[in-house]
Amino acid sequence: MHAFDVLGDPVRRRILELLGDSELTAGAVAAAITAEFGISQPAVSQHLKVLRENGFARVQADGTRRIYSVEPEALREVDAWLDRFRRFWTPHLDALATEIARGKRERRRDD
Repeated sequence: MHAFDVLGDPVRRRILELLGDSELTAGAVAAAITAEFGISQPAVSQHLKVLRENGFARVQADGTRRIYSVEPEALREVDAWLDRFRRFWTPHLDALATEIARGKRERRRDD
């Protein structure tokens, strides 16, 4: 499965966001995703399986619990692919940062 096929699903993206914050048990992931998306625990397990089998997440056994975490290498590959497109948004973000800094300086000067 192509990386963007994996990341194209909002549930899988959200799981990665959760795992990006900290390692989580499969149960904790399922509880959060079920609450947000209203899908069943088996459906969450399928999403975890897709992430794991495609190299975006890793799992570690801790007794009967399964601890999930982000596998950074797959994200590095996506980042490398996106690198060729950064030229389209980087100048705009740099300009925005300049304007924000200018506004902060003006507010400090006015205070």
